[in-house]
Amino acid sequence: MTEIEQDTATPASAGSSPVAAAADCLETVRPDEMVSGDTRMVEIADTPSLRATGLAQKVEALLAPSVESMGYAIVRVLLMGQRRMTLQIMVERLDQAPLSVEDCADVSRAVSALLDVHDPIKSEYVLEVSSPGIDRPLTRPAHFERFRGFEARLETDRMIDERKRFKGRLDGLDADGRVRLIEGETVWLVPLRAVAKAKLILTDELLATSPDRPRQ
Repeated sequence: MTEIEQDTATPASAGSSPVAAAADCLETVRPDEMVSGDTRMVEIADTPSLRATGLAQKVEALLAPSVESMGYAIVRVLLMGQRRMTLQIMVERLDQAPLSVEDCADVSRAVSALLDVHDPIKSEYVLEVSSPGIDRPLTRPAHFERFRGFEARLETDRMIDERKRFKGRLDGLDADGRVRLIEGETVWLVPLRAVAKAKLILTDELLATSPDRPRQ
């Protein structure tokens, strides 16, 4: 994973613009069941999910246009901690090339400037700008198509057939926009709005095809 970290040491009353400190580049309802051939098809009810809300959502909306204009896409924004928060911003290149230290530094400078001007976070925080890593989170509909064929873990926000966690091979999205996840002889059809968390599983197959390796 490629990462640049910045620290803020300014009291809330005086703003919170980050001061650079760079690091090396481094991430229910019970289902209705249908039988189709030898494969058990399980359709998960469409329910609200746990989405980025509040301050993290506000920060992402603020930063996304500028980040995208630079040739990058925001994968995820997380705010962690209480006394001293960490603002983690995962980005990737729009051309899907590996993210370099220079890429992280460029995004970090642009993000810092925007945060300094708009000051959405009123307390001290550490800013981390990084690549999503090889075993990356899946946060956009396009991610489930892009990584079709790879192993992934999904967590839903409701109990589904007495569990909330699923593991299997991604098979993209169906015509209704539901994630297809193949687990043995079961094909789970999970509406995107029901997915609370999703990420790739680190496998030899994923390692062999991933472009996410640090560039000099």
